[in-house]
Amino acid sequence: MLTILQKEFNAFLNSPVAYVVLGVFLVATGLFVWVFPDSSVLDYGYADLQTLFNLAPWIFLFLIPAITMRTFAEEKKAGTIELLLTRPLTDGQIIGGKYLACLLLALLALIPTLLYYFSVYKLGSPEGNIDSAATVGSYLGLALLAAVFAAIGILASALTRDQIIAFLVAVVGCFLIYSGFDSLASVLEGSPAYYIGQLGIAAHYRDLSKGLIDSRDVVYFFSVVAVALQATRLVLRSRNW
Repeated sequence: MLTILQKEFNAFLNSPVAYVVLGVFLVATGLFVWVFPDSSVLDYGYADLQTLFNLAPWIFLFLIPAITMRTFAEEKKAGTIELLLTRPLTDGQIIGGKYLACLLLALLALIPTLLYYFSVYKLGSPEGNIDSAATVGSYLGLALLAAVFAAIGILASALTRDQIIAFLVAVVGCFLIYSGFDSLASVLEGSPAYYIGQLGIAAHYRDLSKGLIDSRDVVYFFSVVAVALQATRLVLRSRNW
């Protein structure tokens, strides 16, 4: 698995994809957090990074499928998928290596945003007047969100040999699981609305963003990742049916 991880990650670094993803994410978040008057921390008057944590999931919604779309689709189109699958590696190791490479690149985009936290920490009045617990929870939520989106993107790429189709399927899948259940719950009332909302990511992400790190939310994210990766494994195994 480590061999696949290294190969995939090096492939990202040797292509424009990694730099476009990092550049777009940092430029977009930087403009909204610091420049645009309607969302700028400097004009907002409160020492928090809510703008970043509200915006980042929507940027990830497009950027992570752009990362994952080539993982299996490119192998199928180039005709190297059979060669890859006949190597002395299990399907799980192949999927795990590609998945971790995509997730690592997505998490790499979050590291420079730590400068936003330290800047707001220093700018607070008094200094340090920022809810650090909520910030930690929000970063954890973003990392888990990236893990889910990467798993869905890997699954979408395994379903087709066309990278554009893989991208579109992943975007739709990520949108539905992030916002679809929440939107459906908003038109319902009572207990059904609550339980349907809990099926989507948004409700769990909001809880983590408040600094409430509940094991149930963490288990939810890992469960979705496990289901998506297992589905990817079934898709790859279907070649033998």
